[in-house]
Amino acid sequence: MDKHNLTVLNEFVLMGITERPELQAPLFGLFLIIYLISVVGNLGIIILTKMDSRLQTPMYFFLRHLAITDLGYSTAVGPKMLVIFVVDENTISYYFCALQLAFIVLFISGELFILSAMSYDSYVAICNPLLYSVIMSQTVCQILVTILYLYCTFVSLLVTIKIFNLSFCGCNVISHFYCDTNPLLSLLCSDTHEIQLIILILASLDLITSILIVLVSYLLIFVAILRMHSAVSRHKAFSTCGSHLTVVVVFYGTLVFMYMQPKSSHSFDADKVASIFYSLVMPMLNPLIYSLRNKDVKYALRRIWKKICNIISIV
Repeated sequence: MDKHNLTVLNEFVLMGITERPELQAPLFGLFLIIYLISVVGNLGIIILTKMDSRLQTPMYFFLRHLAITDLGYSTAVGPKMLVIFVVDENTISYYFCALQLAFIVLFISGELFILSAMSYDSYVAICNPLLYSVIMSQTVCQILVTILYLYCTFVSLLVTIKIFNLSFCGCNVISHFYCDTNPLLSLLCSDTHEIQLIILILASLDLITSILIVLVSYLLIFVAILRMHSAVSRHKAFSTCGSHLTVVVVFYGTLVFMYMQPKSSHSFDADKVASIFYSLVMPMLNPLIYSLRNKDVKYALRRIWKKICNIISIV
């Protein structure tokens, strides 16, 4: 990295979501509520699936890691975005910007593959129920998640180091509310063809691989469901997949819009809207979708609540 670059460019200015002063206070209140619901909901899922003995299955194991990734990237974005609403200078240090980018890439790519693993888990549960405990054993699930995190860490470090080893121009204004790849690339003076190619290959590989796993899994699931003679069995199978399918469609659709659109039609304003949705709204919705549509989670919540009430009454 150029030493002169380190001396001159030691911080970035984040443009934020809007420059209109009258919208700062209401937007701060709105996003604070969204972020707090996201934190409480995802922490609740993590604690619940860890403590409740009836939720010690592969499905809830992956759900716990989905909540971890949701909590990870919403926290990488949310607090700094909220600060932007209440300070005059929306600055972020050079190294904190790099750290924020690294965590966002790590958790976003992690969520892609966690959703894929959940699709495969649903396929095994519905299409191979007799072999489910063997195929989706605790050891297999732990190894799978470990490999996913190692790969996502590698991708995160590769993209972040490549970008921040290039020279930035004199302009340090990021047209976004956090440090993302596209706004940072627009500030580079160096040749960006290599890093753009790396990002395109990695993003395409991750999206296509994970989408293929999801599509094949659900295609086989739907075939298996259509072959079921019992209406009760079909309804149970659909209800099992419903929550996950909802999350998959919204999350993948947003990411495809963000990172796979042609450069000629690229808009930073559209990116902001999409980023708000997948970095703040989706982490809030996921716990609600899985808890409201899942009887096991609702029963577990009731059991935990009764235990808390009993402890309070004793005290």
